[in-house]
Amino acid sequence: MTTLTDRPNSALLVIDVQNGVVAHAHNRDGVISNIHSLVEKARAENVPVIWVQHSSDELPRGSESWQYVEELVRRDSEPLVHKCFGDSFEETDLEALLAERRVGRLVVTGAQTDACIRSTLHGAIVRGYDATLVGDAHTTEDLSEYGAPTPEQVIAHTNLYWEWQDAPGRRGGTVETAKVRFSSGNGT
Repeated sequence: MTTLTDRPNSALLVIDVQNGVVAHAHNRDGVISNIHSLVEKARAENVPVIWVQHSSDELPRGSESWQYVEELVRRDSEPLVHKCFGDSFEETDLEALLAERRVGRLVVTGAQTDACIRSTLHGAIVRGYDATLVGDAHTTEDLSEYGAPTPEQVIAHTNLYWEWQDAPGRRGGTVETAKVRFSSGNGT
């Protein structure tokens, strides 16, 4: 239902599953396992897998903390988007990569739920994409000492509100890993 004309394809977005980002993430291993399953499913169905990698003072390019976790291996043929802002579209080539592949729907996974995941989901909807969040394939660290809810609450709230997200001609939605369908408009 995307508003982007002539963009019937879906893509899997794997955002910031980097050593320094998920080192202390909630359910780290389970989330990475789910993302791995989705990457394999996308590859088997010839669905583009697009990797996003964040750089900052805390994640200097080339450092060990900046590297993707060893459980997830990007193929050379799969695009890697380098970003410095929460929204994966900001000052990156993500839009050009998606346009080239005629993608109008994103299936979103990765970290952190309350930062880059939310920013990218909203950035996608604003730019005309349908954006499906995989509810058990994103995570965040515990920031409750700073006044944030627990990671479980952050993840549950994001899954809840994204389930009902929409805009004229576009929609969000939340789905579990086992129910992801890349050919469907809503992931189920």
